[in-house]
Amino acid sequence: MLSKTVNLSFFMLLFSAALQAQESDHLRYVDEFKEVAIREMERAGIPASIKLAQAILESNAGKSDLARRANNHFGIKCGSDWDGKTYYKKDDDYNEKGELVESCFRSYRNPEASFVAHSEFLRDPAKQFRYGFLFRLDPTDYKGWAEGLRRAGYATSANYPRKLIDIIERYQLNRYDELTSPEVIAGEDIVTGEEGTLVSPGLVFENNDVRYVLAKAEETPNEIAVRTAVNLSQILAYNEGLKSRSEKLAEGTVIYLQPKRNSFRGKRKWHYVKEGETMYQISQMYGIKLDRLYDRNLLSSNVQPAVNERIKIRGCKVGSRPKLASEVTPAPTDRPPAVAVPDEDDDGEIDFEGEIDLPQKPAETKPPVKNPAPVSPPQPEKPAPVPDKEPVKPDAGFDEEPETPAPPPATATFHLVEKGDTLYNISRRYNTTVENIKSLNGLSSNIINLGQRLRVQ
Repeated sequence: MLSKTVNLSFFMLLFSAALQAQESDHLRYVDEFKEVAIREMERAGIPASIKLAQAILESNAGKSDLARRANNHFGIKCGSDWDGKTYYKKDDDYNEKGELVESCFRSYRNPEASFVAHSEFLRDPAKQFRYGFLFRLDPTDYKGWAEGLRRAGYATSANYPRKLIDIIERYQLNRYDELTSPEVIAGEDIVTGEEGTLVSPGLVFENNDVRYVLAKAEETPNEIAVRTAVNLSQILAYNEGLKSRSEKLAEGTVIYLQPKRNSFRGKRKWHYVKEGETMYQISQMYGIKLDRLYDRNLLSSNVQPAVNERIKIRGCKVGSRPKLASEVTPAPTDRPPAVAVPDEDDDGEIDFEGEIDLPQKPAETKPPVKNPAPVSPPQPEKPAPVPDKEPVKPDAGFDEEPETPAPPPATATFHLVEKGDTLYNISRRYNTTVENIKSLNGLSSNIINLGQRLRVQ
């Protein structure tokens, strides 16, 4: 009896140790891939919690042969339309004799590519009939997503939803569904503290595949070089607008730690210039070398484009350069601001996204009110009334209260739907909510269409 008790205790000790090791592996995996999961959530609309849970389950937290040898963390098979690298292993395919045979799986260049491919697999228009309903769920409804994936046939196991939900709740992965990609970096979940101030100056971000940091208030390039261990001369070269090593920077200034790219690697092709923007600010916004930006738009160095002109940020050079700020006569202040009109390229894509000022309704005018009849002379025993010093305005009578001017109409912000947009990532981009966008546009579902103009504020 004592021997059985000792054996049971030993077994429980081993089991506990195995659980702790597994939990450690899972937490390490989450820490490594949480940022790419959040970026894909913003881009494609798949909850970060679901993506992380699926990856942990399908790849055994990155330790499966498929993950280690093919960088395939989601068990995606080749299919008839795959022409990339492949990896073969036995899974659940059988031949006509009922024998288990090797299945063809997709092979990716790195794990991050697998995370992106997972998004595109679920968003494939050819699979809209299977997975389309998932993108109409609330983006924080991880339970609905877990059950929906099983119902859509992503996995055959009846316990698949329960397994995903257990992983999500055990490691509280649903908290990542409430974050944005700049908020998860260097092992910390939140980079902003009270009143939006930076919690830590050591956080490193990425834009257009280029690493950068945000300056503290009155921090200098030399101080940034010291804290990031990047040579000062390189920081000055990568950020062409910096004037000297001792220049005091505003809090939140973007400082690149690597050479910027020759062009923007995202989907957007054009940037529409807003009031006060310079070419250097645009180059920092998109992580593009300033001289390349000038060259692509046929502009000489140090000139600035006019407001509402479009600047090409990727692709070949423009046919004609944009107007310069010095070539445009400022509009009278009493006229409404010009409205940028979306432009359709010869590739059929509409490349516009930004703010549009609603035209103001002209003020209504009223016909002047005729002067009232003269007042009768006062009685001798009463003193004469003292006349008003202020003259009667021509549009106001004695029997009506003066009108209070109506407040000017609020400025609305619109977004033109591009490929890959979802209500969720649009709401994050404009710091609003899905329900608010649906309310502003009278939407009854989360379905939006390419080229649709949505009011977001």
